[in-house]
Amino acid sequence: MGVILATSRSFSDGDLDLVGRARAAGHEIVRGPAHHGLTELAPLLAAAEGWIAGTGPVTDEHLAAAPNLRVVARYGVGTEAVDLEAALRRGIPVTNTPGANADAVADHAVGLMLAALRFIPDGDRRVRAGDWSVRRGRELGAATVGIVGFGRIGQGVARRLSGFGARVLAADPFLPADVIAGHGAEPVGLDELFQIADLITLHAPGGQTLVDTDRLDGIRPGTILVNTARPDLVDEEALAQALRDGRLGGYAADTLTGDTAASASPLLADDLADRVTVTPHLGAQTTQAVDNMGSMSLDDVLAVLAGTAPAHPVSPRP
Repeated sequence: MGVILATSRSFSDGDLDLVGRARAAGHEIVRGPAHHGLTELAPLLAAAEGWIAGTGPVTDEHLAAAPNLRVVARYGVGTEAVDLEAALRRGIPVTNTPGANADAVADHAVGLMLAALRFIPDGDRRVRAGDWSVRRGRELGAATVGIVGFGRIGQGVARRLSGFGARVLAADPFLPADVIAGHGAEPVGLDELFQIADLITLHAPGGQTLVDTDRLDGIRPGTILVNTARPDLVDEEALAQALRDGRLGGYAADTLTGDTAASASPLLADDLADRVTVTPHLGAQTTQAVDNMGSMSLDDVLAVLAGTAPAHPVSPRP
Protein backbone atom coordinates (compact mmCIF):
# COMPACT_ATOMS: atom_id res chain seq x y z
CA MET A 1 0.00 0.00 0.00
CA GLY A 2 1.45 3.34 -1.06
CA VAL A 3 1.80 6.22 1.39
CA ILE A 4 0.18 9.63 0.84
CA LEU A 5 1.32 12.22 3.35
CA ALA A 6 -1.35 14.80 4.34
CA THR A 7 -0.20 17.90 6.23
CA SER A 8 -3.37 19.96 6.02
CA ARG A 9 -5.25 19.99 9.32
CA SER A 10 -8.67 19.80 7.70
CA PHE A 11 -8.04 17.17 5.02
CA SER A 12 -10.95 14.65 5.05
CA ASP A 13 -12.56 16.59 7.90
CA GLY A 14 -15.75 17.44 5.98
CA ASP A 15 -18.65 15.28 4.88
CA LEU A 16 -16.60 13.14 2.49
CA ASP A 17 -14.49 10.17 3.63
CA LEU A 18 -11.36 10.89 1.62
CA VAL A 19 -9.21 8.62 3.75
CA GLY A 20 -11.52 5.79 2.73
CA ARG A 21 -11.34 6.87 -0.92
CA ALA A 22 -7.55 6.73 -0.79
CA ARG A 23 -7.62 3.33 0.88
CA ALA A 24 -9.97 1.98 -1.77
CA ALA A 25 -7.42 3.07 -4.38
CA GLY A 26 -4.67 1.17 -2.57
CA HIS A 27 -3.04 4.00 -0.62
CA GLU A 28 -2.67 4.88 3.05
CA ILE A 29 -3.09 8.43 4.33
CA VAL A 30 -0.42 9.37 6.89
CA ARG A 31 -0.80 12.63 8.83
CA GLY A 32 2.01 15.11 9.34
CA PRO A 33 2.40 18.50 11.06
CA ALA A 34 0.88 21.50 9.26
CA HIS A 35 3.90 23.68 10.00
CA HIS A 36 6.06 21.36 7.81
CA GLY A 37 8.97 21.41 10.23
CA LEU A 38 11.58 19.29 8.52
CA THR A 39 12.80 17.55 11.67
CA GLU A 40 9.36 16.06 12.32
CA LEU A 41 8.44 15.64 8.67
CA ALA A 42 11.59 13.97 7.32
CA PRO A 43 10.75 10.42 8.49
CA LEU A 44 7.27 10.72 6.96
CA LEU A 45 8.57 12.19 3.72
CA ALA A 46 11.01 9.30 3.38
CA ALA A 47 8.12 6.92 2.73
CA ALA A 48 5.71 9.25 0.92
CA GLU A 49 4.79 8.79 -2.74
CA GLY A 50 2.27 11.63 -2.70
CA TRP A 51 2.06 14.73 -0.53
CA ILE A 52 -1.13 16.71 0.12
CA ALA A 53 0.53 19.84 1.47
CA GLY A 54 -0.95 22.52 3.67
CA THR A 55 0.19 26.14 3.97
CA GLY A 56 3.65 25.35 5.35
CA PRO A 57 6.81 25.61 3.23
CA VAL A 58 7.68 23.00 0.64
CA THR A 59 11.38 23.57 0.00
CA ASP A 60 14.08 21.79 -1.93
CA GLU A 61 15.21 20.34 1.40
CA HIS A 62 11.77 18.82 1.92
CA LEU A 63 11.83 17.33 -1.55
CA ALA A 64 15.33 15.95 -1.03
CA ALA A 65 14.05 14.11 2.04
CA ALA A 66 11.40 12.37 -0.09
CA PRO A 67 13.16 10.06 -2.56
CA ASN A 68 9.94 8.27 -3.52
CA LEU A 69 7.80 11.38 -3.92
CA ARG A 70 5.93 11.59 -7.23
CA VAL A 71 3.53 14.50 -6.70
CA VAL A 72 2.85 17.46 -4.38
CA ALA A 73 -0.80 18.53 -4.23
CA ARG A 74 -1.18 21.92 -2.59
CA TYR A 75 -4.38 21.85 -0.51
CA GLY A 76 -5.62 25.31 -1.47
CA VAL A 77 -4.81 27.84 -4.15
CA GLY A 78 -1.66 29.72 -3.17
CA THR A 79 1.68 28.17 -4.09
CA GLU A 80 3.97 30.93 -2.76
CA ALA A 81 5.34 28.56 -0.11
CA VAL A 82 6.23 25.86 -2.66
CA ASP A 83 9.62 25.85 -4.40
CA LEU A 84 8.17 25.19 -7.84
CA GLU A 85 11.57 25.35 -9.56
CA ALA A 86 12.99 22.71 -7.23
CA ALA A 87 10.00 20.46 -7.88
CA LEU A 88 10.42 20.93 -11.63
CA ARG A 89 14.13 20.03 -11.44
CA ARG A 90 13.25 16.87 -9.57
CA GLY A 91 10.46 15.94 -11.98
CA ILE A 92 7.77 16.24 -9.31
CA PRO A 93 4.50 17.80 -10.55
CA VAL A 94 2.79 20.30 -8.27
CA THR A 95 -0.98 20.83 -8.26
CA ASN A 96 -3.42 23.07 -6.43
CA THR A 97 -7.19 23.40 -6.01
CA PRO A 98 -8.34 26.47 -7.99
CA GLY A 99 -11.85 27.62 -7.16
CA ALA A 100 -12.38 25.06 -4.41
CA ASN A 101 -12.80 27.65 -1.69
CA ALA A 102 -13.82 30.66 -3.80
CA ASP A 103 -17.43 30.79 -2.60
CA ALA A 104 -16.41 30.32 1.02
CA VAL A 105 -13.88 33.15 0.92
CA ALA A 106 -16.21 35.45 -1.02
CA ASP A 107 -18.90 34.90 1.63
CA HIS A 108 -16.40 35.66 4.37
CA ALA A 109 -15.19 38.83 2.67
CA VAL A 110 -18.74 40.19 2.51
CA GLY A 111 -19.25 39.18 6.13
CA LEU A 112 -16.17 41.16 7.14
CA MET A 113 -17.41 44.16 5.15
CA LEU A 114 -20.67 44.15 7.09
CA ALA A 115 -18.86 43.60 10.38
CA ALA A 116 -16.67 46.65 9.76
CA LEU A 117 -19.39 48.92 8.35
CA ARG A 118 -21.85 48.16 11.16
CA PHE A 119 -19.37 47.73 14.05
CA ILE A 120 -20.74 44.28 14.78
CA PRO A 121 -17.80 42.79 16.78
CA ASP A 122 -17.36 46.01 18.75
CA GLY A 123 -21.09 46.15 19.48
CA ASP A 124 -21.02 42.61 20.82
CA ARG A 125 -18.06 43.40 23.09
CA ARG A 126 -19.72 46.54 24.45
CA VAL A 127 -23.07 44.88 25.13
CA ARG A 128 -21.31 42.16 27.13
CA ALA A 129 -19.69 44.92 29.17
CA GLY A 130 -23.09 46.54 29.83
CA ASP A 131 -22.69 49.34 27.28
CA TRP A 132 -25.75 49.64 25.01
CA SER A 133 -24.73 52.92 23.35
CA VAL A 134 -25.03 52.98 19.56
CA ARG A 135 -22.36 53.63 16.95
CA ARG A 136 -23.84 54.75 13.66
CA GLY A 137 -22.64 52.68 10.73
CA ARG A 138 -22.95 52.75 6.96
CA GLU A 139 -24.93 50.61 4.54
CA LEU A 140 -23.10 48.33 2.14
CA GLY A 141 -25.53 49.21 -0.66
CA ALA A 142 -24.54 52.88 -0.40
CA ALA A 143 -20.82 52.16 -0.69
CA THR A 144 -18.43 52.23 -3.62
CA VAL A 145 -16.54 48.97 -3.22
CA GLY A 146 -13.17 48.42 -4.86
CA ILE A 147 -12.08 44.84 -5.51
CA VAL A 148 -8.32 44.38 -5.90
CA GLY A 149 -7.72 41.16 -7.82
CA PHE A 150 -10.64 39.91 -9.89
CA GLY A 151 -10.18 36.18 -10.11
CA ARG A 152 -12.70 33.60 -8.92
CA ILE A 153 -12.99 35.07 -5.43
CA GLY A 154 -13.11 38.69 -6.55
CA GLN A 155 -15.80 37.84 -9.10
CA GLY A 156 -17.74 35.98 -6.41
CA VAL A 157 -17.61 39.06 -4.21
CA ALA A 158 -18.93 41.18 -7.09
CA ARG A 159 -21.87 38.80 -7.58
CA ARG A 160 -22.76 39.03 -3.92
CA LEU A 161 -22.47 42.81 -3.87
CA SER A 162 -24.92 43.10 -6.75
CA GLY A 163 -27.63 42.01 -4.35
CA PHE A 164 -26.82 44.91 -2.02
CA GLY A 165 -26.84 47.49 -4.81
CA ALA A 166 -23.28 48.69 -4.19
CA ARG A 167 -21.23 50.34 -6.91
CA VAL A 168 -18.42 47.88 -7.67
CA LEU A 169 -14.99 48.74 -9.07
CA ALA A 170 -12.28 46.20 -9.89
CA ALA A 171 -8.57 46.44 -10.62
CA ASP A 172 -6.72 43.49 -12.10
CA PRO A 173 -3.75 43.89 -14.47
CA PHE A 174 -4.26 40.41 -15.90
CA LEU A 175 -7.87 40.80 -17.05
CA PRO A 176 -9.17 42.83 -20.02
CA ALA A 177 -11.64 45.58 -19.21
CA ASP A 178 -14.47 43.83 -21.05
CA VAL A 179 -14.03 40.69 -18.94
CA ILE A 180 -14.20 42.73 -15.73
CA ALA A 181 -17.28 44.56 -16.97
CA GLY A 182 -18.87 41.27 -17.97
CA HIS A 183 -18.65 40.12 -14.36
CA GLY A 184 -20.46 43.16 -13.01
CA ALA A 185 -17.68 45.58 -12.08
CA GLU A 186 -16.27 48.82 -13.46
CA PRO A 187 -12.64 48.33 -14.58
CA VAL A 188 -10.27 50.90 -13.07
CA GLY A 189 -6.58 51.25 -12.35
CA LEU A 190 -5.27 50.37 -8.91
CA ASP A 191 -4.38 53.93 -7.91
CA GLU A 192 -7.76 55.22 -9.04
CA LEU A 193 -9.52 52.48 -7.08
CA PHE A 194 -7.74 53.46 -3.87
CA GLN A 195 -8.62 57.10 -4.41
CA ILE A 196 -12.38 56.73 -4.93
CA ALA A 197 -13.56 53.57 -3.12
CA ASP A 198 -15.28 53.76 0.27
CA LEU A 199 -14.45 50.13 0.96
CA ILE A 200 -11.56 48.13 -0.53
CA THR A 201 -11.30 44.34 -0.47
CA LEU A 202 -8.05 42.55 -1.34
CA HIS A 203 -8.04 39.36 -3.43
CA ALA A 204 -4.64 39.61 -5.11
CA PRO A 205 -1.81 37.06 -4.92
CA GLY A 206 0.83 37.48 -2.24
CA GLY A 207 4.46 38.42 -2.72
CA GLN A 208 3.74 42.15 -3.09
CA THR A 209 2.83 45.06 -0.84
CA LEU A 210 -0.16 46.89 -2.25
CA VAL A 211 -1.17 48.94 0.80
CA ASP A 212 1.64 51.08 2.18
CA THR A 213 2.04 54.61 3.53
CA ASP A 214 2.02 56.23 0.10
CA ARG A 215 -1.16 54.48 -1.00
CA LEU A 216 -2.87 55.17 2.33
CA ASP A 217 -2.10 58.87 1.92
CA GLY A 218 -4.38 58.91 -1.13
CA ILE A 219 -7.46 57.17 0.25
CA ARG A 220 -10.70 58.83 1.24
CA PRO A 221 -10.85 59.51 5.02
CA GLY A 222 -12.72 56.70 6.76
CA THR A 223 -12.14 54.07 4.06
CA ILE A 224 -12.69 50.47 5.17
CA LEU A 225 -10.10 47.86 4.14
CA VAL A 226 -10.82 44.11 4.04
CA ASN A 227 -8.13 41.47 3.52
CA THR A 228 -9.03 37.80 3.07
CA ALA A 229 -6.01 37.17 0.83
CA ARG A 230 -2.42 37.41 2.10
CA PRO A 231 -0.88 39.36 5.00
CA ASP A 232 2.08 40.61 2.96
CA LEU A 233 -0.29 42.65 0.77
CA VAL A 234 -0.37 45.27 3.54
CA ASP A 235 2.15 47.17 5.66
CA GLU A 236 0.70 46.52 9.11
CA GLU A 237 2.59 49.37 10.80
CA ALA A 238 1.30 51.81 8.18
CA LEU A 239 -2.25 50.47 8.65
CA ALA A 240 -2.09 50.95 12.40
CA GLN A 241 -0.97 54.56 11.97
CA ALA A 242 -3.68 55.23 9.38
CA LEU A 243 -6.32 53.84 11.74
CA ARG A 244 -5.11 56.07 14.56
CA ASP A 245 -5.10 59.26 12.49
CA GLY A 246 -8.46 58.57 10.85
CA ARG A 247 -7.36 58.03 7.26
CA LEU A 248 -8.53 54.43 7.59
CA GLY A 249 -11.91 53.90 9.20
CA GLY A 250 -11.55 50.18 9.83
CA TYR A 251 -9.61 47.06 8.96
CA ALA A 252 -11.12 43.58 8.79
CA ALA A 253 -8.87 40.64 7.92
CA ASP A 254 -8.68 36.88 7.93
CA THR A 255 -4.91 36.86 8.33
CA LEU A 256 -2.02 38.72 9.92
CA THR A 257 1.70 38.50 9.36
CA GLY A 258 2.78 35.29 11.07
CA ASP A 259 -0.79 33.94 11.17
CA THR A 260 -1.09 31.96 14.41
CA ALA A 261 2.18 33.51 15.64
CA ALA A 262 0.93 37.04 14.98
CA SER A 263 0.28 38.05 18.60
CA ALA A 264 2.74 40.94 18.30
CA SER A 265 1.01 42.52 15.29
CA PRO A 266 0.53 46.28 15.70
CA LEU A 267 -3.04 45.78 14.52
CA LEU A 268 -3.86 43.86 17.70
CA ALA A 269 -3.13 46.86 19.94
CA ASP A 270 -5.83 47.48 22.55
CA ASP A 271 -6.55 51.01 21.33
CA LEU A 272 -7.45 49.68 17.87
CA ALA A 273 -9.86 46.95 19.01
CA ASP A 274 -12.92 49.01 18.07
CA ARG A 275 -11.68 49.47 14.48
CA VAL A 276 -9.94 46.16 13.74
CA THR A 277 -11.60 42.77 13.27
CA VAL A 278 -9.43 39.71 12.72
CA THR A 279 -10.56 36.13 12.16
CA PRO A 280 -8.16 33.15 12.49
CA HIS A 281 -7.68 32.28 8.81
CA LEU A 282 -11.11 30.68 8.61
CA GLY A 283 -12.27 32.13 5.28
CA ALA A 284 -11.92 28.79 3.51
CA GLN A 285 -13.14 26.74 6.45
CA THR A 286 -16.57 25.63 5.38
CA THR A 287 -17.61 22.01 5.04
CA GLN A 288 -18.15 22.51 1.33
CA ALA A 289 -14.75 24.13 0.75
CA VAL A 290 -12.96 21.47 2.80
CA ASP A 291 -14.61 18.75 0.74
CA ASN A 292 -13.76 20.54 -2.51
CA MET A 293 -10.10 21.08 -1.62
CA GLY A 294 -9.71 17.57 -0.29
CA SER A 295 -11.33 15.91 -3.29
CA MET A 296 -9.38 17.93 -5.85
CA SER A 297 -6.02 17.42 -4.15
CA LEU A 298 -6.57 13.70 -3.57
CA ASP A 299 -7.84 13.13 -7.11
CA ASP A 300 -4.71 14.76 -8.53
CA VAL A 301 -2.45 12.65 -6.32
CA LEU A 302 -4.26 9.46 -7.27
CA ALA A 303 -4.06 10.39 -10.95
CA VAL A 304 -0.28 10.83 -10.85
CA LEU A 305 0.22 7.65 -8.82
CA ALA A 306 -1.90 5.82 -11.41
CA GLY A 307 0.27 7.15 -14.21
CA THR A 308 -2.10 9.75 -15.64
CA ALA A 309 -1.96 13.54 -15.79
CA PRO A 310 -3.37 15.59 -12.88
CA ALA A 311 -6.25 17.94 -13.61
CA HIS A 312 -4.80 21.01 -11.89
CA PRO A 313 -1.04 21.31 -12.53
CA VAL A 314 0.86 24.43 -11.44
CA SER A 315 3.76 25.76 -13.50
CA PRO A 316 6.74 27.70 -12.08
CA ARG A 317 6.28 31.45 -12.27
CA PRO A 318 7.95 33.06 -15.31
